[in-house]
Amino acid sequence: MKEIYKKVKETVMRTVGGSSDFDDMDDYVEIDTDVDQGPKARVLVRPFFIEDFADIKPALDALREGTTIALINIRPLKDKDIIELKRAVNKLKKTCDAIEGDIAGFGEDWIVVTPSFAQIYRTTQTEDVQATE
Repeated sequence: MKEIYKKVKETVMRTVGGSSDFDDMDDYVEIDTDVDQGPKARVLVRPFFIEDFADIKPALDALREGTTIALINIRPLKDKDIIELKRAVNKLKKTCDAIEGDIAGFGEDWIVVTPSFAQIYRTTQTEDVQATE
């Protein structure tokens, strides 16, 4: 890297000093500006509303992709069928463990699930979600 910097500096100094002799190709440095850096990683914070157990699948699929933080409203299922709610929460917890993510409830109606790169800040307003057997 030092050698490249030195060559660029010498070339600039010759040009600034009035010399425009670039016949010596050893001093020529080519920089590729068309480098493909690929798509930029994005994190999505996405809400989900769970009305029955089958509604949990899109949330699980998004979590498995690894770039989605899921905010899940469980109120409709909670009002409808508490046993199905327990099944859904168990499925979320198992998936969260598999992806090494984090899961917590906040309020009475919401669960947040994050992938492995994020951690949930816990206060008295958030609580750990426990799997029920």
